[in-house]
Amino acid sequence: MGFFSRLFQKKDQQVPEVKERTPLTIEVGDIVTYDLADYEVVGKITYRDGSYEWYAYQLLEGNRTKWLAAEMDDELELGMYEKVNLPVGRPYPSSLEYEGVTYTKDEEGEAQVTGEGRSANVNGRTVNYADYISEDEEAYLSVEAWGTEVEVSIGADIEAYELKIIAGSK
Repeated sequence: MGFFSRLFQKKDQQVPEVKERTPLTIEVGDIVTYDLADYEVVGKITYRDGSYEWYAYQLLEGNRTKWLAAEMDDELELGMYEKVNLPVGRPYPSSLEYEGVTYTKDEEGEAQVTGEGRSANVNGRTVNYADYISEDEEAYLSVEAWGTEVEVSIGADIEAYELKIIAGSK
């Protein structure tokens, strides 16, 4: 190595490698564009029911919060959800009605969760959940019991091409 090469060489300037994101590898701090809005990923919950695993990402745009659900079943399944005010008791009923639409219970279970970002407060907890589907199979209700608090969200399927994921600084 010559004198000028040594003089002007950059000292250990490692540029961090940013990995391409998919709906199954989104991280807190990433940006998700959906329906012409940019959302910051502020929380992530990983659910595990036996050997089955799925994710929910808390997306924030201004005062709007949405939840992106992602799971790999036989194929990638994605849904976009928003919390709604619907009182649900336990045990979960076989059907629910919301805004004139009847939803039938599709599945129910218990999952261990890992939380990151704003969702870190649920880390290590267990959630009892139930998923409901409308008769036309176009809309879903997700019900989750976190201790004594029961949260209900309404959602619909989306396609991967509807999302643009921009990796954060990691």
